[in-house]
Amino acid sequence: MDMERKDQFLLLRNKTSKLNDLVQETHKKVFERTDCLACGNCCKSAPPLVTSKDIKRIAHFLGLSPKSFKRKYVLQDVDGSFSFNHVPCHFLGHDNVCSIYEARPTACRSYPHTDDGDFLKRIHLHEINAKICPAVEEILTIMEQTIQNIKQ
Repeated sequence: MDMERKDQFLLLRNKTSKLNDLVQETHKKVFERTDCLACGNCCKSAPPLVTSKDIKRIAHFLGLSPKSFKRKYVLQDVDGSFSFNHVPCHFLGHDNVCSIYEARPTACRSYPHTDDGDFLKRIHLHEINAKICPAVEEILTIMEQTIQNIKQ
């Protein structure tokens, strides 16, 4: 994120102690009118991190052993973290429906992280996600408009 945008969000935080409340309210409004199935960019462009608990849960859901699931679908990074080994996601259908939705990874459940309770700590991530998710771009735009209104 460029410094100007980050500085604007810091200004908003300084003007109101309710920055996270504003972001969460904006997130809720945007996602009430967002049809993620019409897009699916997150599943088409960024493999999620998966935890050991995710691996066990998804393997069980698919009727596989965790070891078989890891061998077939998971990549371990040099830092030891795990992610799915294919983009677009193996489990994304042509209709953008996730075939493992009930057991999906925690990272997928919380994506795009704009309502996680500390917006500014993830500001760089939001800027990246805005290039993937139209809803994040809309949230950032609305928040910038809110900042402009407060500055006036």
